[in-house]
Amino acid sequence: MLTEREIIATLDMLRNENLDVRTVTLGVSLFDCASDDAGRFIDRVRAKISRLAANFVDVCDEVGLRYGIPVVNKRISISPIAVAACAASPEEMIAIAVALDDLAAKLRIDFIGGFGALVEKGFTQGDRALIEALPEALAKTGRVCSSINVATTRAGINMDAVALMGRTIKQAAELTADRDGLGCAKLVVFANIPQDVPFMAGAYLGVGEPDAVINVGVSGPGVVKKAIDRARAANPGLDLGQLSEVIKRTAFKVTRVGELIGRQVAKKLDIPFGVADLSLAPTPNVGDSVGEIFQSLGLKSIGNPGSTAVLAMLNDAVKKGGIFASSHVGGLSGAFIPVSEDLHIAEAARKGHLSLEKLEAMTSVCSVGLDMVALPGDTSAATLAGIIADEMAIGVINSKATAARLIPVPGKKAGEMASFGGLLGEATIMNAPNDGGSDGFIALGGRIPAPVQSFKN
Repeated sequence: MLTEREIIATLDMLRNENLDVRTVTLGVSLFDCASDDAGRFIDRVRAKISRLAANFVDVCDEVGLRYGIPVVNKRISISPIAVAACAASPEEMIAIAVALDDLAAKLRIDFIGGFGALVEKGFTQGDRALIEALPEALAKTGRVCSSINVATTRAGINMDAVALMGRTIKQAAELTADRDGLGCAKLVVFANIPQDVPFMAGAYLGVGEPDAVINVGVSGPGVVKKAIDRARAANPGLDLGQLSEVIKRTAFKVTRVGELIGRQVAKKLDIPFGVADLSLAPTPNVGDSVGEIFQSLGLKSIGNPGSTAVLAMLNDAVKKGGIFASSHVGGLSGAFIPVSEDLHIAEAARKGHLSLEKLEAMTSVCSVGLDMVALPGDTSAATLAGIIADEMAIGVINSKATAARLIPVPGKKAGEMASFGGLLGEATIMNAPNDGGSDGFIALGGRIPAPVQSFKN
């Protein structure tokens, strides 16, 4: 339980520093809903999720009100549909996505994640059907999110899947051209995806997870920034090692808050508690930015030389604080750098301080990767695949989760603005090489072998 001192500090965070529980995510296994008939599968899915989630939103609101800690998003993660509905055709996969979207709306769920596949070593019939269905499924739904894992440190990189995802992203953008390619904002390509991520668009329930579980995601970039500012104002002589300790202590407090809320929701729903994911996930709001933390640590802007070092320190300190606070820290837990969702990162991209190349370098030490990156609409599928391949390589070689959420905005060029609305924000379209230089490499296909560090037995 929280101590009196922690409660007082938490109240201050709530009043002044944008602390919230960003998401409570209910994980639901769909493996017992399997059927060779898509209609029967949908009926079973609807019945099971409705039973488990009937009071989910109300309980989250009740617990949040009781403790004075807002739960911003209520989400559901499900077993990867390519596995749970492996016999479905592409047309049936689209029908499943629409049914999930309707169900999420009925239950007042913000997003439902898990319309995805795990293809790091190859494709099943269900994998191919789901990926073929993805562009239309994402265009027809508003709450369904998809994650496709194409690489692991153990398996290497499935370059056939990488190439396919380049083409799929292009199609998804074209089908949502009237919304600046919004369909792509709900699609993320992963390496080493964790099984218990509560944050969208990567959330899904892994095959080793319980039948139902509550995972919580707490985000506090504003809290971290204010803690650094206070510490430096009180003692201007603090060095980076001492400031890292400030970040670690702050992450400890935030994680304790998140686990408290998650455990209370789990208790009321009689569902096991899973993990607390302490990821510094920003929003487009002022005072809720990861980019501002870089300024508090002495950089003029994220993207300036030194940014990768700052991000490495920040990510490490957040993880250390979270792990000390809870025995059940999971998901991604670190710092997100989504371009459109962070006001200061978006501004750095607009001013030219942050390029695609610098962003890629920074992803080697952050929690996820190239997140919510808007690209010119004429970026080719092969170029998209090349960018994805680079990001997957960072994850595979470093034995960490990395991801790419790329949005080629139809009809727009580098330097123009793309708007996605709500928490997804808006971003300046970044320049991407589009001279066909990646075509020959992507056309080779096959699987890049696992690196030597994969042999750990």
